[in-house]
Amino acid sequence: MTDRLALGPDAARQLATATKTVPQMRGITPRYLLRALPWVDLDSGVYRVNRRRTFVLGDDRIGTYDDNGTPRVVPGDLREVPYLCEADNAALAELADAFTEVPFEAGQVIVQEGDAADRLWIIVRGRAEKRVTGRYGEDALLEVVGDGQFFDLGAWSRSEPMPYRVVALTRGTALCAERSALAALADRDQALGAGLAAFNASDAAMPGSEVPVDCTSGHVGEVDLPGTYVDYEDAPREYHMTLAQTVLRVHTRVADLYNGPIDQTRAQANLTIATLRERQESALLNHPEFGLFNSVSPGQRVQTRTGAPTPDDLDELLTKVWKQPGYFLAHPKAIAAFGRECTRRGVPPVIDNRFGSPLLTWRGVPLLPSDKVRFNNGGAHTGTTEILLMRMGEAEQGVVGLRPAEVPDEAEPGLSMRNMGVDNKGITSYLMTAYFNTAVLVEDAIAVLQNVEVAKYHDYS
Repeated sequence: MTDRLALGPDAARQLATATKTVPQMRGITPRYLLRALPWVDLDSGVYRVNRRRTFVLGDDRIGTYDDNGTPRVVPGDLREVPYLCEADNAALAELADAFTEVPFEAGQVIVQEGDAADRLWIIVRGRAEKRVTGRYGEDALLEVVGDGQFFDLGAWSRSEPMPYRVVALTRGTALCAERSALAALADRDQALGAGLAAFNASDAAMPGSEVPVDCTSGHVGEVDLPGTYVDYEDAPREYHMTLAQTVLRVHTRVADLYNGPIDQTRAQANLTIATLRERQESALLNHPEFGLFNSVSPGQRVQTRTGAPTPDDLDELLTKVWKQPGYFLAHPKAIAAFGRECTRRGVPPVIDNRFGSPLLTWRGVPLLPSDKVRFNNGGAHTGTTEILLMRMGEAEQGVVGLRPAEVPDEAEPGLSMRNMGVDNKGITSYLMTAYFNTAVLVEDAIAVLQNVEVAKYHDYS
């Protein structure tokens, strides 16, 4: 006998039925990118983007590497210079060896406006701004340049005065090559010399511009009208389906005996599908071939001026995707940093409800958070990330998601769950496959804000 006067909860629990949840998973995110993308269903698994012919454009960066603590130019990346694109490897290696290291400090004037442009500068690490004296003597900011960017190619190639001054925003390192090194190569290599002469004559089209279509306007009377046609790219880019894939295994004994009230196979499949979708979103952003961050053209890259993402920086991004901008996409830490900068200026962002969640907006464009956005959390660039801006939709010549119109054993659009049978251990295997890709239809549909620092805080007291 005990001193208990009534049935205890431990014993009573043996007669009770627990209310159970489906399995929970911390790694599931809202996956806003997958929800925001307009999806194009493909019948053949190939998506060809036909474009008007454009002049060749590189990535506007000259890569460097570390050689026992000394930065060096990657010789092959010197082909970013238009008249060096056909140069042989020996000439590029010789010119690369001509670059010497030059450190600079924050606030230092690296190049003065009007000085002789006797050196080509490549920024290895750091940020600087191009400034010019305006028409009425005012100081004007032209552009912020960062890692891998170079200046001023035109003045250096033509031995002209610098058209602007360059002021360092941060401490950093640059590599410089004297004009004499280029002149020596041009004297020995006739093809390089001819390319340099054509570049200096300014008769070459701007890289990245479209082949012009001749037309006339404003004329009066019976004038001879120009004849023209719109030329297309000979080899348009084709996007093929990529995939995320795994094999899900469920023991038949588990599926037979422990299948109620929650279907074990369905619970396992749901969590596996969520994992595949998370991997899909990460690939759409970061894949080296088709990821959106790696699909931004040179003219669509913006550097932060002070490091932290300010309203000015996002406004600059909007000037790059000004035709029907759809969404910003950023790491949650970057959105928080932007919110702090807005609070500091007294211009809090407007909150808008999208996809069932309150989201910050800037100029009416929502900021979608995603933990798949690249975030550098160590080394010399601690706490830096990027912010993407996209125009969406096929009709708007924007960004679209790609998936097959139909797949066998489809569990979700573009995702199949195929029964592979039962093995001699009584385990049923299911092949889980998600097919997907993304395409940027024209270059100005996407832009990126680079070197975004998220560790800057302010004292409001």
